[in-house]
Amino acid sequence: MEHESDTTRSEPMIHAHRTDILLIGINAKYIHASFGLRYLLANLGSYRSRASILEFDLNTRIPEMVERALQHHPFVIGIGVYIWNVNQVRSFVYHMKQISPETRIVLGGPEVSFEQATITWLAEADHVISGEADLAFHDLCAALLNSHDSKRQPEKWIQAPPPDVNQLTLPYPYYNELDIRHRIVYVEASRGCPFTCEFCLSALEIPVRAFPLEPFLESLQELYDRGLRHFKFVDRTFNLNIATGMAILKFFEMRYEPGLFLHFEMIPDRLPDPLREIIATFPSGCIQFEIGIQSLNKEVSKNIHRRQNQRKLEENIQYLRKHTGVHLHVDLIAGLPGEDMRSFARGFNQLLRLDPHEIQLGILKRLKGTPMTQRETSFSMIYDEEPPYEILQTSHMNFLQIQRIKRFARYWDLIGNSGNFTQTLKLLLGGSKDAFSTFMHLSDWIYQTTEGQRHGIALTRLLDLIFTYCTGTLRMEADIVATTAWKDYHTPNRNDIPKCLRPYIRDLPNRNKLHPNPASSAQKRQVQHQQTRS
Repeated sequence: MEHESDTTRSEPMIHAHRTDILLIGINAKYIHASFGLRYLLANLGSYRSRASILEFDLNTRIPEMVERALQHHPFVIGIGVYIWNVNQVRSFVYHMKQISPETRIVLGGPEVSFEQATITWLAEADHVISGEADLAFHDLCAALLNSHDSKRQPEKWIQAPPPDVNQLTLPYPYYNELDIRHRIVYVEASRGCPFTCEFCLSALEIPVRAFPLEPFLESLQELYDRGLRHFKFVDRTFNLNIATGMAILKFFEMRYEPGLFLHFEMIPDRLPDPLREIIATFPSGCIQFEIGIQSLNKEVSKNIHRRQNQRKLEENIQYLRKHTGVHLHVDLIAGLPGEDMRSFARGFNQLLRLDPHEIQLGILKRLKGTPMTQRETSFSMIYDEEPPYEILQTSHMNFLQIQRIKRFARYWDLIGNSGNFTQTLKLLLGGSKDAFSTFMHLSDWIYQTTEGQRHGIALTRLLDLIFTYCTGTLRMEADIVATTAWKDYHTPNRNDIPKCLRPYIRDLPNRNKLHPNPASSAQKRQVQHQQTRS
């Protein structure tokens, strides 16, 4: 490998040599490894040996970032700007320009690719690349590093055309051993999206461009040989090209061993029989599908130019749930134009009846450059001006309703999605035809009882709240609630008995019989679902 990225969190090394090009990633969490920076590094050509990657997370203090960056003595710093790190990047750029004004700062990424006239702090940057910068960054660095040979300085504002993926050098060798062992490694077989959903930046990435299949599979093999067993595909439409999807699944089917975990985003209404058959061959928990439903209201889907066959969507989810071991993570978005509380509740209930493992409830965000910005007047859409730019109110959903849904989403993630309360959730919902309203009542009660607790709720505290709600507000038999909650709580990793259950749980069952340890190293939440859910 020509270069290993600097991703350690130990005491920084003082570099004796200059790193002319420093690629800085400010990731949401340490576990994330910047895919885009590795593409930039891979495509620097002859300048690759003069470049390094330095990664931080949102918990890193800005002065520490600046200090570690300056230890590389960079001439050029490139930073990717996203919705989750825009405030940190803004502060980093300000500090860097105050301390080392001669350092050239190049910004790219979706947060600075659109509506640039409204982003006043971009004046601090030397260059801004809009669009996919894989090749444009190379050209800019070449011009900057050889500026003494030319009187003409590169432009500040650079619009990068979509690169021909056949010309790109793949980035996978630039995941280092630390990435392989401890971080999420991203891969992609294609770029772009065939759909035009107005809320999504992928709507601007038409057409879909597929990477040459054989070199991509060779890269997967190299990662696999290095020990990688968790592959996260970022393709927006994994199952758009059925032949490619089949080839990728067959690749992993032939190499399957316990611990393999594959994450794909899929189109929910496109699942022909050949794809169904090979998916069904994988063991439980090996594959996760992230399925963007967004709304089941046909008028709302029409408003945002989202095309999906609802009948096929439901049929495919039911098939995957009943006949495969795929972990299903489906998404709904609150605040879409034309969606009111009743419509959103109806969509949630409809989706819940399909029994996915997780329903992720998101809040609409105003992403710069998306066509959704054209809907703001006609649907009275008001957004928070601070990242992540979430919707505050629409003509169909007022502020208080959206706040309730935000809380609902938080508690649903802790209770409904976590896998920690699978049986207890069934007891809570009690077969209700309006599960949304039933859970919303619990959500409101938790919020009032905890006085809007902003920090995390510990598992035992959450269990105590649910026990109190069931036995008090719902007047359920304490013995039944305790026994059900104990079945959920009692796993090989939990030997204690929560205080609220102690009067009712006396005989400890054999936990290994209750919860056999699956032969899989899938993510914790997926494993929890495997243990507690049929």
